Amino acid sequence: MFGQNLPPGAGAPGPDLANTGQVIASYTNYAGAQRAVDYLSDHEFPVENTAIVGADLRMVENVLGRLTAGKAAASGAASGAWFGLMIGLFLGIFAVRAHGWLWLVLMGLVWGIAAGALFGWLGYKALGGRRDFVSTSQIVASRYDVVVRPDLAERARNLVGRLEL
Repeated sequence: MFGQNLPPGAGAPGPDLANTGQVIASYTNYAGAQRAVDYLSDHEFPVENTAIVGADLRMVENVLGRLTAGKAAASGAASGAWFGLMIGLFLGIFAVRAHGWLWLVLMGLVWGIAAGALFGWLGYKALGGRRDFVSTSQIVASRYDVVVRPDLAERARNLVGRLEL
């Protein structure tokens, strides 16, 4: 059956530690909270009773630059190239002659680039200037709390206290 080799409690819904657990440490970044849980694990603490809870969440969108019709077409061409190459290689498996295989791969690549560029350009034009920029977005927290089951909180607090020394 699926999941039989997992340790007890792994992958199974556990207690709602975000609401019932005790905060043993708080960090300004996720890496700090991750380091604390890793330290607990290294010292054989039952980390399946631990959670990292982000507080005061906000969505941050970083604008990378202006999007133009040319950039949209180029991005589409790059995506299309990979897709066309994959299709060409797949069809090339069934080619009888060696030069037929190479021709199919190259044609797949060319058609993929052309179709990707066209669809990228059309997608840009369809937006009508409503989103002329490229960006990435992520959810960040102002604080990351490490919480554990209340009956294990004192032990965890003592261990993590040694980490911060």
